[in-house]
Amino acid sequence: MDELEFLKKDWKKQAADFPKLSYNEIYKMIHKKSSSIVKWIFIICIAEFLFWGLITLLIPESTFAIYEMFNLNTFMFIAQGLHYVVVFIFIYLFYKNYKTISVVDNTNLLMKNILKTRKTVHYYVYYNIALYIILSVILNVIMFSHPNILIESYMPKNATLDSDKFLGIMIVAQILVLLVMCGLIWAYYRIIYGILLKKLTRNYKELEALNPK
Repeated sequence: MDELEFLKKDWKKQAADFPKLSYNEIYKMIHKKSSSIVKWIFIICIAEFLFWGLITLLIPESTFAIYEMFNLNTFMFIAQGLHYVVVFIFIYLFYKNYKTISVVDNTNLLMKNILKTRKTVHYYVYYNIALYIILSVILNVIMFSHPNILIESYMPKNATLDSDKFLGIMIVAQILVLLVMCGLIWAYYRIIYGILLKKLTRNYKELEALNPK
């Protein structure tokens, strides 16, 4: 009888300890997954920067001759420089998020850093879309304010259209290109970063359920 009571007490003790062990195991698993996701966000951001930098180097200089005709070289140089600065800031923030989330050992801190990472990614996506829209609008306003240069540069010599109709077609085409490109950029970020953010959100909800207030 004494041995049976001893076994019961030992079983109850193990059962009481089990949730604590389970909590630690689940936390470590979520922590590891979250750290891996944030690392991939950091890697993809760097890969994007290198990819577009390589594309810029491979594009023939003749492609950018139109900027010289509209005296936009200085503007584009400054815009590109500022863009690189902003991207470097985002790369640093993603790296900082990764390093921070890798060493946290507290559920609340992990949840806080997951939310912080999600906000950083959203800001990065919004920045890239806004940059494309703003640059497109500025460039088109400048170009269409000099219709003679625009017509001379783009209108075919044997075109039967008059200048006004040609400019009208150009405006419609530029608007369509802007809408299509914004849609493609949004779809890209939605797919690439959206998948990672969904996983981070799932981890956050698991931590929230693991550590109810």
